[in-house]
Amino acid sequence: MPMKNQTTVTEFMLLGLSSDPQMQIFLFSVFLVIYLITLVGNIVIMLVIRADSHLHIPMHFFLFHLSFVDICYSSVTVPNALRNFLAEHKTISVNGCIAQMFFILLSGAAESFILSAMAYDRYAAICDPLRYMERMRKGICVLLVSGAWTTGFFYALLNTVFTLKLHFCGSNQIHHFSCELPPLLQLACTETLTNQVVLLTSVVIFGSISFLLTLISYIYIISTILRIRSAEGRHKAFSTCSSHLIVVGLLYLTGFLQYTKPSSVSSVLLDEIFSIQYSVLTPMLNPIIYSLKNKEVKTALRKTLGKLKFIR
Repeated sequence: MPMKNQTTVTEFMLLGLSSDPQMQIFLFSVFLVIYLITLVGNIVIMLVIRADSHLHIPMHFFLFHLSFVDICYSSVTVPNALRNFLAEHKTISVNGCIAQMFFILLSGAAESFILSAMAYDRYAAICDPLRYMERMRKGICVLLVSGAWTTGFFYALLNTVFTLKLHFCGSNQIHHFSCELPPLLQLACTETLTNQVVLLTSVVIFGSISFLLTLISYIYIISTILRIRSAEGRHKAFSTCSSHLIVVGLLYLTGFLQYTKPSSVSSVLLDEIFSIQYSVLTPMLNPIIYSLKNKEVKTALRKTLGKLKFIR
């Protein structure tokens, strides 16, 4: 696209979910409640796991880090969205927008690989219980979490470097409540084919690795569960990983569709629904799902609340 006589964009306008003032106040209230539930829920999970020695096992080690990445993921987008719901000028600088995009990509990729590590943990616990503590010793757990963050960093860095080479001019309006890469590419004045290829390739490669690790783990898990003779035994084994399957489904389905669908079929409403699901709702739902489905966490929560009542 020719750039002659076009003004270089120095800031973007995040148009958000609605231009109606009353609807914006309503959305502010809803997002604020969701964000507070996300913070409180995940912080409580982290504190309970840290405080209760019975939860110092690999499964809850990963749950602790999942809660941490959920706090990061939600905090990248929601506070700025809350400000924009009430602000007259809903602007963000180009550098600030790209920085937000980087941390969205980092948090999303780190979460998907932590979920893959949790799938491997369930595989080790169900398929090879006698060697579980050997397979999931502390050094391996730390390595898996570090690998998740490192992979997320390189995935985010790769896409950010190519985005920094783009020139933005003309329209500066982003029909979204956050600076995600797909809608950002639509505003570039320069050719974005390279960016689109890099994005699609990186999503397919990193996403496929994470998905295949999870899928292979669950193929073995389901095969092992089906060989258990008693219905009670099968139910107990499946209950240990059902919450994880729910979380994986919520994240992978919407995130993968958002970042791999062609720009020709892009829909503002669909983009916003997908984004709300994986970057706003999933971080809120994770602690609720795990606290309801995990007996050890529920027991630890009751013990902690009991101590607090006793102190009061």
